[in-house]
Amino acid sequence: MRKRTWIFLSAVLAIAAAGLTVRLFQDRIGLTVFERAVGARVGADGTAGLADGLHVGLCGTGSPMPSADRAGACTVVIAGRRVFVVDAGEGGARNLQLMGISPARIERLFLTHFHSDHIDGLGPMALLRWTGASADTPLPVHGPTGVESVMAGFNAFYATDNGYRVAHHGANIVPPSGGGAAAVPFELGSNAGIVFDNGGVRVTAFTVDHDPVSPAVGYRFEYKGRSVVISGDTAKSANLVAASKGADLLVHEALQPTMVSAMTKALDRAGQKNVAKITRDILDYHASPEEAADAAKAAGVRQLVLTHVVPPLPSAFFYPAFLQDAGKRFSGPIVVGEDGMLFSLPAGSDAIEQTDLL
Repeated sequence: MRKRTWIFLSAVLAIAAAGLTVRLFQDRIGLTVFERAVGARVGADGTAGLADGLHVGLCGTGSPMPSADRAGACTVVIAGRRVFVVDAGEGGARNLQLMGISPARIERLFLTHFHSDHIDGLGPMALLRWTGASADTPLPVHGPTGVESVMAGFNAFYATDNGYRVAHHGANIVPPSGGGAAAVPFELGSNAGIVFDNGGVRVTAFTVDHDPVSPAVGYRFEYKGRSVVISGDTAKSANLVAASKGADLLVHEALQPTMVSAMTKALDRAGQKNVAKITRDILDYHASPEEAADAAKAAGVRQLVLTHVVPPLPSAFFYPAFLQDAGKRFSGPIVVGEDGMLFSLPAGSDAIEQTDLL
């Protein structure tokens, strides 16, 4: 018994001594650990080793409703080694960095429409591209007619900040000509059309139903025989089905009306009439998971990924309640998107591989 007691006391003393040592040298230990972590993190490339093909990353799967786990609307498309982004919601640029995809690599940004939650992260996205790449031309921002005035306002808003950056870091690091964004407008007279075709990457835009928000579009990206469609915000849309025909992957927004209606009732009971009015209104210009599944089936896509998730879901436990009958309407895989997910479509294959970069 004495031996056991001595062993126990020795262990306690050793633990106490170790704790005291950590406290005494915590600054040195912390700095060493931090330096090692930074060394491993800086320069990390989340896309290293990806096969040639089309890759789709979710840099923001949220909505204007607050969520600690979901940034605003943002999808990154990687074709070979070329990086394109669709929409720039708040937190999207942060997530790109955390995913190991440097904003400095962004070649072009495509906007689906001009709702604030799809453009309120443009500031850091343009800034990090500019400073990270020493870009000497502004970020090209493609969008339907009207993008010119939005980008003009953005450039005016950030002009003073851009001047600070040049003055502080120097023109070699941040060339004055590279700040801000350059609008690349397009019109869709027939509801769909090719808006970018370069180096084997083809982007087709098509109109969607987000009334009264107009114009509003979705995009289809094609590269080396693989294809992905990004819906943007839309209610049920025949144009989207037509544009998605035979696509490998459909990234479609989704709002569950039953859950949102429950929120509306709670808001009414709490006397928050203004917010309750908004949650009622949003039901008519978004698609439910079931409607997204209907579109996936009608278009014959291989896989459906849901994004712009409304309402916020605190955990995957609620996914079945969010999906409800979607699985009965589309027999292919359905994924409730989460920030950091990456879907890889290798060239010369029918495979769709899923990984997580966060």
